[in-house]
Amino acid sequence: MEITGAEILVRCLADEGVEHVFGYPGGAVLYIYDEIFKQDRFQHILVRHEQAAVHAADAYSRSSNKVGVALVTSGPGATNAVTGIATAYTDSIPMVIITGQVPTAAIGEDAFQECDTIGITRPCVKHNFLVKDVKDLAETLQRAFYIARTGRPGPVLVDVPKDITIARYKYAPRTAPVVMRSYSPVVKGHQGQIKKAVQLLRSAERPMIYTGGGVILANASDELKQLVETVGAPCTNTLMGLGGLPASHPSFVGMPGMHGTYEANMAMQHCDVLVAIGARFDDRVIGNPRHFAQNARKIIHIDVDPSSISKRVKVDVPIVGDVRDVLVDFIAQLESAGGFDTARLKPWWEQVETWRGRQCLRYAPSNEVIKPQSVVEALWEVTGGDAFVTSDVGQHQMWAAQYYGFNKPRRWINSGGLGTMGVGLPYAMGVQMANPDADVAVITGEGSIQMNIQELSTCFQYHLSPKVLCLNNRYLGMVRQWQEIDYGSRYSESYMDALPDFVKLVEAYGHVGLRIDKPADVKPALQEAFGKYRKRLVFLDFITDQSENVWPMVKAGKGLTEMLLGSEDL
Repeated sequence: MEITGAEILVRCLADEGVEHVFGYPGGAVLYIYDEIFKQDRFQHILVRHEQAAVHAADAYSRSSNKVGVALVTSGPGATNAVTGIATAYTDSIPMVIITGQVPTAAIGEDAFQECDTIGITRPCVKHNFLVKDVKDLAETLQRAFYIARTGRPGPVLVDVPKDITIARYKYAPRTAPVVMRSYSPVVKGHQGQIKKAVQLLRSAERPMIYTGGGVILANASDELKQLVETVGAPCTNTLMGLGGLPASHPSFVGMPGMHGTYEANMAMQHCDVLVAIGARFDDRVIGNPRHFAQNARKIIHIDVDPSSISKRVKVDVPIVGDVRDVLVDFIAQLESAGGFDTARLKPWWEQVETWRGRQCLRYAPSNEVIKPQSVVEALWEVTGGDAFVTSDVGQHQMWAAQYYGFNKPRRWINSGGLGTMGVGLPYAMGVQMANPDADVAVITGEGSIQMNIQELSTCFQYHLSPKVLCLNNRYLGMVRQWQEIDYGSRYSESYMDALPDFVKLVEAYGHVGLRIDKPADVKPALQEAFGKYRKRLVFLDFITDQSENVWPMVKAGKGLTEMLLGSEDL
């Protein structure tokens, strides 16, 4: 029996196992929304801005290992979604974004709410499709999900003209796996390359394991832990890889890079064999590539994306494949070769412990003003370190990464590669839809939260109850920090001198607002939020020290060992 394209689309989503779709209706997608109204196989979440729809679908995917789905209309609906798409693309998050389009006969005619969605999004998607015939709709959607979740994951966009949604064609659920002749990502690592890597690692006296978001995306945390414990080497997780190895593990030396720990950066620079797993040596991690290359070391690089290998740093043993599959084979070959003599790493660990002794994350506590670091530490205590934590971008993001201590993968949800302000609240929405019984906290600032604060309305409609921790220092904190250090303390447009009363604003949206300005009240306020108000969204406006900066810090253009550990280094 033939059915409409809109019904085909809705059935495809359901048959792909989709449980939640985040979206906002408009003229070009009304036939699709009509079919959503008629079905009960998945829930649609009505956001208040298309950017938030994509961010929520993004976090839904990050926290659940499912493909997130967003649905927006044509023209401004699609362009509003671009920031969310680019955010997911930079962090390799599997998503399918469905955009409405004007009827096929009107494409190129400057029709109402028309834009070249395919052209606009081409640089920030893994792939995109324009459906020109209803006969191709089902197969296109099936391919979109397949491309999104395989290889190096990423967002895939499907642009659907309005006339395609009312045209009719037959539909049958897919029973065979998707096969695409032009797309066949490598999964298994080359056994010869793995053997070379094992031999190189077994010869190391100062080995170091450096992991990124690829470990999280490949669900390879258990395999990483096994490798770390087999070798006995220090291990660092990037901002996107936090939780890949538990922060409480004795081999974990903290996050590397611009605001990483002294011990992680020094070990990265001075190791003799570096094993990079699902990481891309980006500028915020290794600083200046020339400085990084000054120290002679051998590098093993495991990644599912061959284009990421030797892109910024030349490596000695490249291994292309799914991180989890490669690690399984790597560990098997390592054990069959006799394992690793961990005893000879004693001098290396003595050096690492010396670096740890610098206590680079130590800060001066205060009984007079709230230190932002102490808020994150109190959150860890109140939640037992087991919450899903989303963040916006800025100083608060770095303090969350430094002080929360993530012991599980997929609990830390933030925009790493693109650094998108405004993601925190919609991220929390996506996380809570995927994990309805979990504690969810948003760590944000008074600047970031205002970029998508309208989603407080969405949270009220769907009874979502994240706890929003606003580290309010009345500045665009990271901008102010750079201006203090590099621009002679000329604070150009970084002071927020017209802030709303967040407590009243949040209450107007139907939620609970608390203002905290005394250090002694920080932990009790968090206990009240996660206890008495567990089922409510609570906005905690923490009035924090305006002068606090994020340390350590590697300035742009500098190397990993050229860290500033505090203001005394300026």
